[in-house]
Amino acid sequence: MASRAGTVAQPQDLVDLTALLDAYYDVSPDLGDPGQRVAFGTSGHRGSSLKASFNEPHILAITQAIVEYRAGQGITGPLYLAKDTHALSEPAQNSALEVLAANGVNVLIDARHGYTPTPALSHAILSHNNNSPAGAPQADGIVVTPSHNPPGDGGFKYNPPHGGPADSDATGWIANRANELLENGLRGVKRIPIADALSAGTTGKFDFLSSYVDDLPSVLDLNAIREAGVRIGADPMGGASVDYWGEIGERHHLNLTVVNPTVDPQWAFMTLDWDEKIRMDCSSPSAMASLINRMSEGAKFDVATGNDADADRHGIVTPLVDGRGGLMNPNHYLAVAIDYLYRHRTGWNPQSVIGKTLVSSSIIDRVADSLGRKLVEVPVGFKWFVPGLLSGEGAFGGEESAGASFNKLDGSVWTTDKDGILLALLASEITAVTGKSPSQLYKGLTDQFGDPVYARIDAAASREQKAALGKLSPSDVTATELAGETITAKLTEAPGNGASIGGLKVVTDNAWFAARPSGTEDVYKIYAESFKGAEHLKQVQAEAKALVDGVIS
Repeated sequence: MASRAGTVAQPQDLVDLTALLDAYYDVSPDLGDPGQRVAFGTSGHRGSSLKASFNEPHILAITQAIVEYRAGQGITGPLYLAKDTHALSEPAQNSALEVLAANGVNVLIDARHGYTPTPALSHAILSHNNNSPAGAPQADGIVVTPSHNPPGDGGFKYNPPHGGPADSDATGWIANRANELLENGLRGVKRIPIADALSAGTTGKFDFLSSYVDDLPSVLDLNAIREAGVRIGADPMGGASVDYWGEIGERHHLNLTVVNPTVDPQWAFMTLDWDEKIRMDCSSPSAMASLINRMSEGAKFDVATGNDADADRHGIVTPLVDGRGGLMNPNHYLAVAIDYLYRHRTGWNPQSVIGKTLVSSSIIDRVADSLGRKLVEVPVGFKWFVPGLLSGEGAFGGEESAGASFNKLDGSVWTTDKDGILLALLASEITAVTGKSPSQLYKGLTDQFGDPVYARIDAAASREQKAALGKLSPSDVTATELAGETITAKLTEAPGNGASIGGLKVVTDNAWFAARPSGTEDVYKIYAESFKGAEHLKQVQAEAKALVDGVIS
């Protein structure tokens, strides 16, 4: 832990907004540098104008590529366009609108000229498409956000008509076409001035907030929360959910306090993350220190929650009771949410499965078994949950990184992207219905299934070694034991759908590890868990590193 982690940011920690915005317009990328080209990760293209990786040329090229992609796919309905509170988000949204309007795309922007959470965009796309006649033009969307990344970053994500993150086929095509346009000096990019784009007949308004907030009773038991008088403290953490939380409290008559309504593109009010950077990670004890301290100092909330900048992630803080409470580990909350939902959602398909990523806790496996439900384990990336959420066959999908969504009370789709607001409100429903906090309920699960210890570490690896890790096959691993236990599975494909995991997972009866190469650094990540305690976890981690190094060297 860095020495200032968890303390309020100082002036030297703040991004220079003038320099950041000037660079967006003035700096052009060097396409000979891979770091300055368009590249879509699991959550779109991200970068910073100060590093020549998120500048106006990038956004113009990506948007034109999206225009051409959707035309090739026969997508002719409206495109919903949203942004979060990062400083680069508004200029990037304007650049995108200039291209979309010039190409004659029907675009819907926020009617309140405000900020839009990623789940509200997904909800809008799905509502349009599900409420349209068969064969009607389908809608899609763009959300301008780098999620929980630092204030100097920007992000740009495309959601096709299924409402969730675009798959690798789509993002690969879009990125390749965008880089072609950049290499050709943006010839082929159509564009009109922003004033003309805003007044174009193809540009309209949409009330994202009302569409989302007014539909919440279809997915949550808000009556239970209201009747129980659950006291909620909601921290938007300077992000796009800022106006949503106040409206949720007002419209649904909940005992809800927005504990910090400040929007500041420098995030000067934030406490620093573990590495002394400003990062709106609501699963980080350091980034969430203000809310955690407020609860520990006697704030009268039964549940306190945080969201990242685009509100697709959740952080749950509970009161201290019998030594349990504080910020919940995302894995712990996922287990509680799954156990609660599959016992209380009587309108769901009784055969609906439980979706989790392969680096999420194995206590979820044990919960699923106790519920008599099939568990579907998929690679990292929320896109893998989209088909199940759409059909109702997978009514819940969750990631260890505090991202999840689930279906409406009747089993139909709510969102196909992560929804931090939904999961935050679920904590209040759980408290209202059970009379216990999610932390107390997790203690009950560990009494029943064991108390796992989970951690992630990084190990050094060259570009060649990372490439080798991504191409492993189970036969490359000759070891038969891990930390004193027999290896029961060696996986390079996810058991839930057979998709490549881009690395390796090794499993025993009481432990596992997964190793995946980093996309941005010369390291690989080792996720590991043990049901036999912290010392056994350390042994698992050490042997995992030795095993992987031996295979990729």
